[in-house]
Amino acid sequence: MNSKLLKNNTITYLRGAIVAISVSLVLILLFALLIRFLGINDNLIMPINQVIKIFSIFFGVFLALKGNAQSGLVKGFVIGIIYTIIAYITFSLLSGSFKLSISLLYDIIFGGIIGAISGIISVNILKK
Repeated sequence: MNSKLLKNNTITYLRGAIVAISVSLVLILLFALLIRFLGINDNLIMPINQVIKIFSIFFGVFLALKGNAQSGLVKGFVIGIIYTIIAYITFSLLSGSFKLSISLLYDIIFGGIIGAISGIISVNILKK
């Protein structure tokens, strides 16, 4: 792999992950406001957080692939994993607590799978 391609892919991965993190932060802040003012049931918090992750990863992957709609599966997978790691670090810093557990591994796998699916969908949408 030549250095220009490596640089382009790295920029694509980081751009997608940063967009996804930004979307997550905004949506989680909005969701926190809804919880605060509407008293949303605690049973809904986890599923809505998962939906926020899925939407954020998809949006990040889609925008990252917009200029280079190829290898969606691989690029999406990598973006999903990078997003998950950055999200873990970001939200751990915000909460002041770093806890490594098996659930982090599950989150990384989940992020990679959602990213890969998002990459496949994005490439097919962008090629039309």
